[in-house]
Amino acid sequence: MKKLLILSAVFIMSAGATFAQDKMSAKQDHMSKMNKPMKDCVMMKDGKMWVMKGGKSMEMTQTMTMSNGTMVMADGSVKTKAGKTMMMKDGESMSMNGKMMKMMKKEGGM
Repeated sequence: MKKLLILSAVFIMSAGATFAQDKMSAKQDHMSKMNKPMKDCVMMKDGKMWVMKGGKSMEMTQTMTMSNGTMVMADGSVKTKAGKTMMMKDGESMSMNGKMMKMMKKEGGM
């Protein structure tokens, strides 16, 4: 009976350690993806539209048409191929395929 109790305790401890490592590994993978610079998108930051291409950013000066037909104007207004219009808000970005995303706020820099 003692051996069974000890064996059960060892099994539970090793399973817990394995689970903790898996959870930590998944968290590290997620964090490394968040720290990678976003590539090829347009974004609204501090009331201005910015274009990110190849990891470099520049202020948007002209209308851009995304691959799905969505048009993004330099003032942040967006017009979909279907004709729906909206205004991008600070912190929002759109990939070059026309998919909207919300950016994570980071301290300092872009």
